[in-house]
Amino acid sequence: MKIIVPMAGRGSRLRPHTLTIPKPLIPIAGKPIVQRLVEDIVKVCGESVEEIAFIIGDFGKEVESNLVSIAESLGAKGSIYHQEEPLGTAHAILCAAPALDGNVVVAFADTLFRADFTLDSNADGVIWVKQVDNPKAFGVIKINEEGHISDFVEKPETFVSDLAIIGIYYFKDGAYLKQELQYLLDNDIKDKGEYQLTNALENMKQKGSKFIPGEVADWMDCGNKDVTVETNSRVLEFLKGAPELRPGTAMIENSEIIEPVFIGDGAVIRDSKIGPGVSIGAGTKVVNCSLSHTLIQNESTVENLNITNSMIGNKAQLNGKFTSLSIGDFSTLEG
Repeated sequence: MKIIVPMAGRGSRLRPHTLTIPKPLIPIAGKPIVQRLVEDIVKVCGESVEEIAFIIGDFGKEVESNLVSIAESLGAKGSIYHQEEPLGTAHAILCAAPALDGNVVVAFADTLFRADFTLDSNADGVIWVKQVDNPKAFGVIKINEEGHISDFVEKPETFVSDLAIIGIYYFKDGAYLKQELQYLLDNDIKDKGEYQLTNALENMKQKGSKFIPGEVADWMDCGNKDVTVETNSRVLEFLKGAPELRPGTAMIENSEIIEPVFIGDGAVIRDSKIGPGVSIGAGTKVVNCSLSHTLIQNESTVENLNITNSMIGNKAQLNGKFTSLSIGDFSTLEG
């Protein structure tokens, strides 16, 4: 099994946090989004993963090294491919053409999920979906009487289905997928100005491929600050009581911790009330604060804050009377 992770976008809706780090490397409950994503996929696959291929932009050697390390921590080879310009989902996947053979999972690093099924690797393809209240905002699928996917519909104006495609796909034959993606590019077949994976899926279906749905129990977005904070809180709740929420040594003095909370290695917390739904990065110092549903990254210092629904980056310095914040790396704010 191979996992292909297109993640070349910088995540403009999550600025300022993505000005200095790609969105998939933003930590959720102490781990980068993309690490949590591939770990969950490995669990669902039920078999060993030999390679994880990351398709990125110009993110620098440190990011590339971090991604390779994530793959190696799961016993897989990590490989890096580049997408120089945003030409659509089909183009992004094809950037990792050498990895497209055998059993392949394609996972766009925008969201996290929880699932209670094991992947049926004998199916031609599996499309991960989640029932949603407002299907107009998503690509959706229709299912026929045999349980196969009969239609892919992009952002339907009228109701056709409430099963939204979450951006994770399994293909039994990666080489066949590569061939269909290449056909789109060779013949300049675009939708809304880009080469789209859904067009390749439709072509494969018309030629006899049988796709089935894989419905997930939870689907969590990381598109902007508010939903990322919410996702952090939900993941913490799922992990409540797990050892990974206390990965190392932290100094906690005269403080109340309301679980679930992640506290990174070397963090210092004094005279504060922390939680629920709070992640505090390694080496961060928190003094005289009341924090809930907040994500603070590494080596920041926050004092005299009473905040909720907030994100604070790395090496930030904050002191003052605020209620909700979104502050990027190396920022200083006093009030």
